[in-house]
Order: sequence, then C-alpha cells, then structure tokens
Amino acid sequence: MVFWIFGYGSLVWNPGFEYDEKLIGYIKDYRRVFDLACIDHRGTPEKPARTCTLDESKGAICWGAAYCVRGGPEKEKEAMEYLERRECEYDSKTLVDFFTEEDSLHPALTGVIVFTSTPDKVNNKYYLGPAPLEEMARQIATASGPCGNNQEYIFKMEKALHDISHEDDYIIELANEVRKVLGITESVPKEKKLLSPSQIPLKSHISPVKILPLPEAIAAVAADS
Repeated sequence: MVFWIFGYGSLVWNPGFEYDEKLIGYIKDYRRVFDLACIDHRGTPEKPARTCTLDESKGAICWGAAYCVRGGPEKEKEAMEYLERRECEYDSKTLVDFFTEEDSLHPALTGVIVFTSTPDKVNNKYYLGPAPLEEMARQIATASGPCGNNQEYIFKMEKALHDISHEDDYIIELANEVRKVLGITESVPKEKKLLSPSQIPLKSHISPVKILPLPEAIAAVAADS
C-alpha cells in the first residue's frame, strides 16, 4: 500500500517519519485555521494549545507538502501508525487531490491522505472553533506542553511557509498578534532577491576602464611613480 500524505501543519517542517519522496504543492477548497486543541504536545488538558486544522472553504487553496511512503507493507504500516499517534487529535482522514502547478485544473496526485478534524464541539472534544484574533493570540502565547510551547509552533509554521515561498496571510496575522502579546518586534526575515537579467541596469555609473597597450601602460606607471 503505497500512500501519499499531505502535511499543512507541523508536518511541513518536521515530518518525523521515513518517506521516499516529497512534493511542495496545495489542495483546493480548504484553508488553514487554528481551531484545534492540542493537549499532549504543546498544551495540556488544563491549558490547551491551538494548532492547525483545515476548514472547508470553496475557492480557497492551502499550500503544504506531500510525502510518499513506499517500500513494502512493514515500512508503510510503521509510518501510518506513527502518524495516527502523532495526529491523534484529528478524528478523520480525508482523500484529496494534490496540485503542484498554480491555477492548474489537473492534479499531480489523487487520493492523497490528509488528517482533518470534525468542526463539531459536541462530537469532537478537540475542536475549539474560531475565536477573536486577540483571544487566540493570548492562548497561543501562554500555552506549553511536553513538546514545547505553542508560540514556537506558530512561528515555525510561519517560517516553514515562508521557506517554501507560499506564505499564509492568516498565519502571518496571527503570528504578529502573538508577537504583540509577547512584546516581540521581529518577524520572519525576508531574503534579499537577486536581480534578474532584465532588472540589471544597462548603464553603470562607473566609468569603463581603458586598457592601454603595454608600452603606454609602462610609461604611465613610470609617470605616476
């Protein structure tokens, strides 16, 4: 059973399992939200953290990474068991189409597994639902658990999307609100872009160097001495 799995949260920067291939791309009609509780990694039952889940949203796209696991039943079983333990707060698996080209009508992969959560506070004890930005930021800024604190999670999420060149405005806005709570002013560093040939000026303010014939060059050096 060869399978592909789509990561949109911590799997983007820390898959944690052995995989054979990785693709950067997106899924359609889903958006990333911080509406899921985490009580065993970056939070506790008394003070849950907020982590990513997906919200169905027509026309939206969600960038992330798809991982392929192949190599025999034992390896594939081991990877899936690890993922099910790690993603225990997600109560369902969904099969989605995965795209690698922007504005593409044709998926690069079909039947890609993605862990999702039911947006129902009654039937899903981990579902927190949406909240005002300031409230979510305070919760993220103060929650921590055995695997670290919640603020680190969102900052790593922000950086991971920056690193694959597909930043998420929602994540940036929430991360900046967390920084306000913490009194932090720095943000994800923007890398300097190299100029393309079309952007390089045709004329330079530096005067061209005149190459003299050898006898003249020797005479000029002697004159300057």
